[in-house]
Amino acid sequence: MPEQIPYGRSTQRPSPVPEIHIVWMTSGLGCDGDSVSITAAMQPSIEDVVLGAIPGLPKVYVHNPVIAYEVGDDFLKHWYLAAEGKLDPFVLVVEGSIPNEKIKREGYWAALGTDPATGQPIPTATWIDRLAPRALAVVGAGTCATNGGIHAMAGNPTGCMGLQDYLGQTWKSKAGLPIVNVPGCPVQPDNFMETLLYLLYQVAGLAPMIPLDDQNRPKWLFGRTVHEGCDRAGYYEQGDFAEEYGSPKCIVKLGCWGPVVNCNVPKRGWMAGIGGCPNVGGICIGCTMPGFPDKFMPFMDEPPGARLSSNAVGVYGRAVTALRSITNHTVNKEPKWRHPRRELTTGYSPVSY
Repeated sequence: MPEQIPYGRSTQRPSPVPEIHIVWMTSGLGCDGDSVSITAAMQPSIEDVVLGAIPGLPKVYVHNPVIAYEVGDDFLKHWYLAAEGKLDPFVLVVEGSIPNEKIKREGYWAALGTDPATGQPIPTATWIDRLAPRALAVVGAGTCATNGGIHAMAGNPTGCMGLQDYLGQTWKSKAGLPIVNVPGCPVQPDNFMETLLYLLYQVAGLAPMIPLDDQNRPKWLFGRTVHEGCDRAGYYEQGDFAEEYGSPKCIVKLGCWGPVVNCNVPKRGWMAGIGGCPNVGGICIGCTMPGFPDKFMPFMDEPPGARLSSNAVGVYGRAVTALRSITNHTVNKEPKWRHPRRELTTGYSPVSY
């Protein structure tokens, strides 16, 4: 049998697939917020992907319990077919953190469906064990699935974790793809759908290997910080900080972690370019980061180092602001030679014309 070349690594395009399935698990410890969020996506929308409105894509079927109209066995049949290798190719999307089923005394932490042989619920971890090795790609939707999120904070009884912890940082799909993480609490709608679209194009042989950072996040989405894309960053540079909520100024002293958090929401907004935490006056609490939430709590306190950095920039900022105000006053006036009088006063002699 010839060696299988991973998608996106060959110099030749892989044979295009006629159709591909998205098996989307929401049975982790979560709130279904990521599934709800993607219904607001516009670039592309889930409808565009499913209805074939995007050129070059194979036919796409999405199996997600939040948006599906099938129920019971009619819905779960896709899970069983995927586990048996009869739903090929498919992309596995996991939403919600993955509990550690090895630490419980009885029962289960999270499950989906019932095992016909035993009559017992099938744990989420068991489904991942069955499906991940057969999937072309495995995608974590939202911070719970990528790094554990709120459910994995200190003191939780479930020992839950993200996909990277469960499958391993170096895990690869049968197509040679690492786990693809799209964090957010919930995930930004277009961030997720844009990543999914990239993977679908890659499967169709129309895109190279997806570029990921050291946390397996798409580089083009998480390569910059909140601060670098924030409309309030100019106030920070000038040492002008908000003292209370409702101010348009920089809110780092109110607890915003934007200068150290990788996220593009201030640039992208939430829906149709509108919204996003600092854009509407909310502090960044670091929900796209692997250390969330423990390393960012308590949320409303000024972050460590913020006082030092804000005080340091304050002296510079006040001086620069004063100088800029002088320049602003100067350039805010029209040149003196613009007038309706008979003489030319532009500083040039009429003879030179």
